[in-house]
Amino acid sequence: MAAGRASGRTALVMTSVEVESIAAGGDGVARAEGLVIFLPRTAPGDAGRARVSVKGRFGRGAMEVLERPAPVRVPPPCEHYTRDRCGGCQLQHMSYESQLAAKGRIIADSITRIGRRQATAPTVTPSPNQWRYRRKLTLALRRRGSGWIAGLHPYDDPIGVFDLQDCPITAEAVVAAWKDVMRGASYLPDARELRGSLLMLGDRTSLAIEGGLAWPAAEVFFEAVPTLGSLWWTREGGSRRLMADRNADQPPTASFAQVNAAVATMLHERVVARVTAFQPAKVVDAYAGSGETAVALASGGARITAIELDRAASRRCGALLPEGSTAIAGKVEDHLAASLPADVVILNPPRAGVDERVTSVLRESSPSPRAIVYVSCNPATLARDIARLPGWRIATLDAFDMFPQTAHVETLCVLVPEAA
Repeated sequence: MAAGRASGRTALVMTSVEVESIAAGGDGVARAEGLVIFLPRTAPGDAGRARVSVKGRFGRGAMEVLERPAPVRVPPPCEHYTRDRCGGCQLQHMSYESQLAAKGRIIADSITRIGRRQATAPTVTPSPNQWRYRRKLTLALRRRGSGWIAGLHPYDDPIGVFDLQDCPITAEAVVAAWKDVMRGASYLPDARELRGSLLMLGDRTSLAIEGGLAWPAAEVFFEAVPTLGSLWWTREGGSRRLMADRNADQPPTASFAQVNAAVATMLHERVVARVTAFQPAKVVDAYAGSGETAVALASGGARITAIELDRAASRRCGALLPEGSTAIAGKVEDHLAASLPADVVILNPPRAGVDERVTSVLRESSPSPRAIVYVSCNPATLARDIARLPGWRIATLDAFDMFPQTAHVETLCVLVPEAA
């Protein structure tokens, strides 16, 4: 190393590195002189000289001189990825096959290190579309002069925002719809910064704006953007409200939807198959959304209790479920115990994973479910929740590439009691 390091303090060093693997966040991982070094935008097999900020046994930095590029390197096609250091994607510089392999290793590493279970890297089912697959685009909005820009954060600057012109992983229709939104931006809430999420399901487009204390021009904005089907607003410190809707004969589209429709279908079919294999009479579908999985299982004869925090989604689910099944609007941790016993419990939480009370209830349930079917978009929190379930083993582990070009991956883990 070109400079020493002091224990407990941050030091800047130059060092020779060779990248070994990809970490959960998408950084390359190298080891040098007892350090574990994280290097964004590198690939397994890259070798060169890196400038690294060191603290303790860990370092983070950048490859300053790439002396030997990895064989899996490819030119990233998105101009924002290189020019603006866009943080939306992490792996565009790697071949698609190497992205899939890296994600399988991320899952196995998380389960082994955090979950304290033995796991072999699963084969990750590829996405039929590596580009233009996203039907949802969330952007940061910032005041610039008298107008607005909408964009993403550079990976090394979580505060900054660059003006997004295109996003090659997002459907062209969604990008075009965002441009329509920006043409009406003068009517947005009076604030320094906002956040907007645009979701397109079929020919229906829904925009959700977060931020600002008042929005007197909401109706004017909606009229100025005729391509929008519905408009939602979350006031700063408040709750989400439906401001306008051109699709009154259909449910509004603000509830969660998977961004990759093709992979979501494959995942849904696998979840239903994994649950059905246990021939359950009763299933608890926790974090049930609008009930696609619950309704499919109920149609096969199972009695379903579907728990969902989003009240609109829960109402939608309840309207579709047959007699004998029920939908509960509320937090899973508040309603799971009363919904047991059940033959199978499905967990499909957000990235933060499940509340500790959920795993506590499952540990103490008697009789135990015959299976927990856990759908996760975050291997680290999946592994943490598995660690909270001693006495359960992994029966099957499936993975799906819901998010090509990024470090994110969807995992389907079936847990059964050790004695089973």
